[in-house]
Amino acid sequence: MEIVLRPVGEIHTPFKTVENMPVQPSAGREVEAEIEIYPEFAEGLSDIEGFSHIYVIFYLNRVKNHKLRVIPFLDTVEHGIFATRSPARPNPVGLSVAELVEVKGNILRIRGVDMLDGSPVIDIKPFVPDFDHCENVKRGWFEGKAEMAVQIRSDDRFK
Repeated sequence: MEIVLRPVGEIHTPFKTVENMPVQPSAGREVEAEIEIYPEFAEGLSDIEGFSHIYVIFYLNRVKNHKLRVIPFLDTVEHGIFATRSPARPNPVGLSVAELVEVKGNILRIRGVDMLDGSPVIDIKPFVPDFDHCENVKRGWFEGKAEMAVQIRSDDRFK
């Protein structure tokens, strides 16, 4: 089976390298960026301005190798890659919820950024809390550590 994905746009952020960038959107909640949707996909933005937040699905194009076990930024213990949000994934796909600040033509201005400049955007979807509401959420090994994400900054461990 072959999977073919086409970028629909590109993210323009202040983060040119992975060093010292936020490791989660909560750590970059005041950081603004732009998503440039390519002209052939711009019509797909119709009605998106009615949403306060969007999912941004993007390709982690600077990740060169994947690992099945990693020591993530918020821990000192190794975990399976699928139990982390590490970028060193077999399929390097990133997912962030961002605040949609403004739409101007094919440009989306967003806030809450943990993405590298130039990352290809694979898809955008509206965030609808009624759809994504979960009760009795378990946080696994993140329990008691997730709030540290606002302080932690990236290093070069997943280059």
